[in-house]
Amino acid sequence: MMAAEPQERRTALSSTVFGGLMVVAAILVIIDALALPDTGKGAAGPAAVPLALGVLLGVVGLALALRSSAALRTAATDQPLRQHAALRLAALVAALVAFALLLPVLGYVVTSAGLFAAAALLLGAPRGWQIVAHGWSLAAVVFVVFDRIIGLTLPAGPWGF
Repeated sequence: MMAAEPQERRTALSSTVFGGLMVVAAILVIIDALALPDTGKGAAGPAAVPLALGVLLGVVGLALALRSSAALRTAATDQPLRQHAALRLAALVAALVAFALLLPVLGYVVTSAGLFAAAALLLGAPRGWQIVAHGWSLAAVVFVVFDRIIGLTLPAGPWGF
C-alpha cells in the first residue's frame, strides 16, 4: 500500500475548524430536538429524526476534527491555492442563492438536483452525466422519504415533485 501524501496545512486547519463547527451545530440541533413537544402519537415523536441527525452530525464532526487535527501535525505548507479558488467559492454561493430563490418556483427535486450538480462540478468532480444522475437520484430519494413517507411537505413545484 502506498503512503498517503501529507495534507496541505490550510486544508487540515479548515477541516479541523469545520469539524468543530459541526459539533457546535450538533449540540444546537440536539437541544432544539429535546425541546420539541411530545405528541404521544406512535413510537417515534417529532424529535426522533432531528435527535438522530444531531447525534450523527456530532459524531461525524468530532471524527473530522480529530482526524484533521492529527493531520495538521504533518501538514505541508508549500502547496499553492487551487486555481480560481475565489471564483469557485463565489459561484458556489451564487448556486446556493439560486437554490433558495428557485425552490418555491421549481420545487425541491429540480432545485436540489441542480444544486448538487453545481456543487459537485465546482468542487472538482469529474464531468459527465453521472453527476446529474446522482443529483436527481439523491433529490428524489430525499423527497420521497420526507414528503411521502414521513409527511413533511417539501416544495413540489409545477410538476408535483
